[in-house]
Amino acid sequence: MGKADTRVRGIAARAGGWSARHRWAAVGIWVLFVVLAMGLGSAAGRVDVKESDQLKGETHTAAKIIEDAGIEEPAGETVLVQAKDPGTKATDADFRSAVSAVVRAVGATGEVADVTSPYDTKTISKDGRSALVQFDMRGDPETAGDRVEPVLKAVERVQKDHAGLRIEEIGGASMMKQYDDAFGDDFQQAELSAVPVALGILLIAFGALVAALLPVALAVTAIMATMGLMGIVSHLMPMSDTANSVMLLVGLAVGVDYCLFYLRREREEREAGRDAGTALRIAAATSGRAIIVSGVTVCVAMAGMLFTGLAEFEAMGLASLMVVAVAMVGSVTVLPALLSLLGDRVEKGRVPFLHRAKRRAAARGERRPADQGSRFWSAVLRVVLAKPAVSLVVATGALLAIAAPALGMKTQQLTLDKEFGDSLAIVGTYNRVNEAFPGGSEPAEVVVKARDIDAADVKAALADFREAAISSGASRGPVDIKVHAEHDVAFVYVPLVGGSDQDKAEKSLELLRDKVRPATLGKVDGLQAPVTGQVAGSHDFNDQLVGSVTPVFAFVVVFAFLLMLLSFRSLTIAITSIVLNLLSVAAAYGILVAVFQHGWGASLVGAEGVGAIVAWLPLFLFVILFGLSMDYHVFVVSRIREARLRGRDTKDAIRHGVVTTAGVVTSAAVIMVAVFAIFGTLSMQSMKQMGVGLAAAVLIDATVIRGVLLPAVMALLGEHNWYLPKWLNRMPDLTHDESSEAVAPPVVRQGERAGV
Repeated sequence: MGKADTRVRGIAARAGGWSARHRWAAVGIWVLFVVLAMGLGSAAGRVDVKESDQLKGETHTAAKIIEDAGIEEPAGETVLVQAKDPGTKATDADFRSAVSAVVRAVGATGEVADVTSPYDTKTISKDGRSALVQFDMRGDPETAGDRVEPVLKAVERVQKDHAGLRIEEIGGASMMKQYDDAFGDDFQQAELSAVPVALGILLIAFGALVAALLPVALAVTAIMATMGLMGIVSHLMPMSDTANSVMLLVGLAVGVDYCLFYLRREREEREAGRDAGTALRIAAATSGRAIIVSGVTVCVAMAGMLFTGLAEFEAMGLASLMVVAVAMVGSVTVLPALLSLLGDRVEKGRVPFLHRAKRRAAARGERRPADQGSRFWSAVLRVVLAKPAVSLVVATGALLAIAAPALGMKTQQLTLDKEFGDSLAIVGTYNRVNEAFPGGSEPAEVVVKARDIDAADVKAALADFREAAISSGASRGPVDIKVHAEHDVAFVYVPLVGGSDQDKAEKSLELLRDKVRPATLGKVDGLQAPVTGQVAGSHDFNDQLVGSVTPVFAFVVVFAFLLMLLSFRSLTIAITSIVLNLLSVAAAYGILVAVFQHGWGASLVGAEGVGAIVAWLPLFLFVILFGLSMDYHVFVVSRIREARLRGRDTKDAIRHGVVTTAGVVTSAAVIMVAVFAIFGTLSMQSMKQMGVGLAAAVLIDATVIRGVLLPAVMALLGEHNWYLPKWLNRMPDLTHDESSEAVAPPVVRQGERAGV
């Protein structure tokens, strides 16, 4: 071979080589970058997504009217006074006494305003057993939960004095407080516990503390830098707490994965007898390239969220994209520098009893065979490669059966009772209010903006709307109107028939929007009357999400296909990569629907069959899983292609690629599953769905897809795996970094075509 065959080429190899030669400079630049990003981000502060920008459509229009008018809607609270005995009515003296006591008690706290009696507002149930005392919390609605406790205590004292009645409070502030008390630390604990869980698994995988700490350190510093960058970028595209949590989750997953791929390859080459410098060069040229291909693919997948038009999704997509890019750059720059600095000290802090056989062999100077890998996966591969067609049919059939329930997927925003079940006491109050006053706990809100809100025609239209909302069957009342004359704005609160039943409530909403409003408020020229509220928000969110599925899906799939085509210069590999990833995502959808929509085995994960999948999850899972699954796919296929280029026949290259990467893929998958499973332990059903969906998909991807389907498909295709039409030969060549060693020509066996 000439010099051209041994020359190390490509971004990853050059970056790794430079970092290994300029170790302290590479480490210093990384530390400086992290510190500067955090400092600048802290100084700039983070701009969060405004409520008015959360959604498009009527919900956005309503929020914009309120924002432009400078009206700050207070946090509304309600006290339910309900007779335990069916014979007791709201007209009874004791009941009236209790209502008066509630009005006095909450008013005396000094924390509330506009306290109304049910006898004035007619908020008494049809059966006469329930009544609502309503009021607003003073001050900033965002912090009302911090100030509501004295009011809750006052209501509790009234309850003690009236044992024959049920007296309990519900509202935005009280729900916020109870949620924070019960689950406020859940997210923080889940996020904090993810790091030690990952460290523990890495410690078992490597058997040495220093080697285990490196991936965690890289992931944590990448996350810290991204948090700073989020502050800077938020001035152009607002961020959010949700985006921050997703960024942490994705950052930990890819940061650990990329470092794990690199470090495992470097150690593998050392165990095969190569010196430190050669081992590092090979890791840079091979795993480094796989990291870049994978990282760019994941970034493209995350960028798909930018096409949803939903501010929260856009924030999540941009934050995830940034952390993946930062982790990718760190993996191919500072990691080789650290490995070069540490040398054999990467084995420091060895855990007793772990990997003893390997260490004894190393002490005797025995070289590790290049093909030595997982015994389990070696056994699986023997079966798969012996009967690839049977393996393909069985594995595909199993995954399609798992995916089948997804055909009946139903999505919606989860109501309070579905989100928390019986884990919050306030859920019982929520259900009782909805039973007595359907839709009363979360009424639709019509934001009316007129040139003159006090004009006769506007007042008449408001009165007609109030009457028609009830007569049409959209509401059973009472319909409350609150006028802000100085802003020419009025709020109309309409309890929707259907209450917590989202499907029925949405039908009432459509009736309100499509018939009641045009026939009343719609007749006044220049008047705006968008309908918002929890049910309207869920409806508009679903509509917008459904509308964004096609562009997001097309963007992610097309660009992932092009990246795989450019990276492997194989039309076949690009197509099979997309198909296998889609199959993995479909199986995850099927598990979600089976467990959470139908309730099959829900108790096994501490969940309940809530009859629906939270609206944002399917698209979120598609983007995240499509990106993360490329980690394994690129890593395994790169190793197979490398073995093929070194002269192995296709089946032997498949066996070598899968078996030698089985350890690192398994370790990476176990970490991801463990981290995602932590979120599956949270009490919120939406978080359980996310955790279970991600964990199940990663598990399927790392086992059935990479261990059975991928080798079966590639074995059946043979040399067609490397097929590239002649007219595509002019594409950029991004396949240079296969190895730092001379590449032997492929061995062509009878019946095979040399197509690499």
